[in-house]
Amino acid sequence: MKGHFLETADWVIVGLYFVILLAIGLWASFFRRSKEHSLFLAGNSLGWMSIGFSMWGTNVGPSMLIASASAGFTSGIVSGNFAWYAFVFIFLLAIVFAPRYLGAKVITLPEFMGRRFGQSTRNILAWYTIITILISWLALTLFAGGILIRQIFGFPMWQSASILLVIAAFFTMLGGLKAVAYTNVFQMILLIGVSLALTLIGLDKVGGPQALFAETPGSFWNLFLPNDNPDFPWLPILLGYPVMGVWFWCTDQSMVQPILAAKSLKQGQLGANFTGWLKILDVPLYIIPGVLCFVLFPTLKNPDEAYMTMVTNLFPVGMVGLVMAVLTAALVSTIGSALNALSTVFTMDIYVKKFRPQAERNEIVRVGRLITVAGAVLAILMTLAIDSIKGLNLFNVFQSVLSFIAPPMAAVFLFGVFWKRTTRKAANMALTFGTVFSIGVGILYLWVLPSAQYDFWPHFMLLSFYLFVAICVAMFVVTLLDRKEQNQNTLDYGRLPRTAISVWVMWILLIAVMIGLYFFFNGH
Repeated sequence: MKGHFLETADWVIVGLYFVILLAIGLWASFFRRSKEHSLFLAGNSLGWMSIGFSMWGTNVGPSMLIASASAGFTSGIVSGNFAWYAFVFIFLLAIVFAPRYLGAKVITLPEFMGRRFGQSTRNILAWYTIITILISWLALTLFAGGILIRQIFGFPMWQSASILLVIAAFFTMLGGLKAVAYTNVFQMILLIGVSLALTLIGLDKVGGPQALFAETPGSFWNLFLPNDNPDFPWLPILLGYPVMGVWFWCTDQSMVQPILAAKSLKQGQLGANFTGWLKILDVPLYIIPGVLCFVLFPTLKNPDEAYMTMVTNLFPVGMVGLVMAVLTAALVSTIGSALNALSTVFTMDIYVKKFRPQAERNEIVRVGRLITVAGAVLAILMTLAIDSIKGLNLFNVFQSVLSFIAPPMAAVFLFGVFWKRTTRKAANMALTFGTVFSIGVGILYLWVLPSAQYDFWPHFMLLSFYLFVAICVAMFVVTLLDRKEQNQNTLDYGRLPRTAISVWVMWILLIAVMIGLYFFFNGH
């Protein structure tokens, strides 16, 4: 990498970028205060384009960008499965889950499950949500951001993660997080533009697509690799990704939120379809820069540095600063939003609802702040734990950690929607014991008996599939044995509307294109 430090012009641009963000934030907090009443009246107002961009933007943050380039450098486009195979589960969200969510008129998914199984399930889901926010949105984002800052300054991981948290806290206190929320679309466009420029400049340097194919191993262009491939064997991806896909695309509040805010079911379904089309771009925008880095900088020791190596070597001074500023601001936005969500869920759904219904505003604010600090400390400890995982590239560190969170939630939502007889006891058992079991196996796999040293472990995606099957079998058995329970189901979908012809046409087109892409990239 070309030096660990930015040039003076880069620093000026980083500084300017954050000053502008802060100014927008202060303006936004003043403007929002004077128009507070209009904030919630927007109601269900999102059209298909806003929904598509919003879901895609939530999914492809800077952490995925750094991780995808790392995977591209080591294995080629095979990690594109995590982007392209997703269309199956986005389709499931659009056709099966969205009509039920919108029909039930729920605001949150814990509320949906509370109506399906009762208040106790909703309470357990609040805790599950806290665990998910801590691991998937806070610790993994801090880890990716820490890698970025470590590359630039050479700081150890705990310092790098702490710096990001301090910036996020600083912005939150100054109302600057609203700035980042206001500028999120702008930042996404910048990130896409930067990655596109990186791909095009890299392709030009390599000598075009033909030269790129010639300079890389043939396996780099296959979406299915042999089963003995240590990183991306085809069977674990085929069986294991659906568990993560159902959890992430169909049941994760932050992913499904835009659909819940849709103007109509048709707009929600078209928005999900648009997300599927946008996911095709993940491979050229985020993975190909890593493949280009493999050709242009073959001596690079650490694949996790692939993205920044391309940026620092191919972009002029100033542009490097802009990339750094956008990446850092987007990371700060994710961290700030996650801390905010964590404190809201704990304070409102657990503290006030369970322990202190009579709590006054000052007490609620104080508890919220305490939880934010506690969440930040926990997130740093988790980040250090993730940093100690051995034997996996950055992309697979992400996927492995998530694959141990997914099985209980995927099982509960599938049973809750598809099998009317499923009882509350079965759902609660899956969300409590299932979560402890799943995360416990994950801790064994990643830290206690790490797979890098012990070869009796199956691939983590296959392990995720086995955990999912075990939880499903347990739910089935508990439901059959639980004859006494009166069904707590108060869900009313109304009359489920039929899916419009235009929606089916768009989905059939997308499915045809995706099958075509899979055939094209496996015919080598």
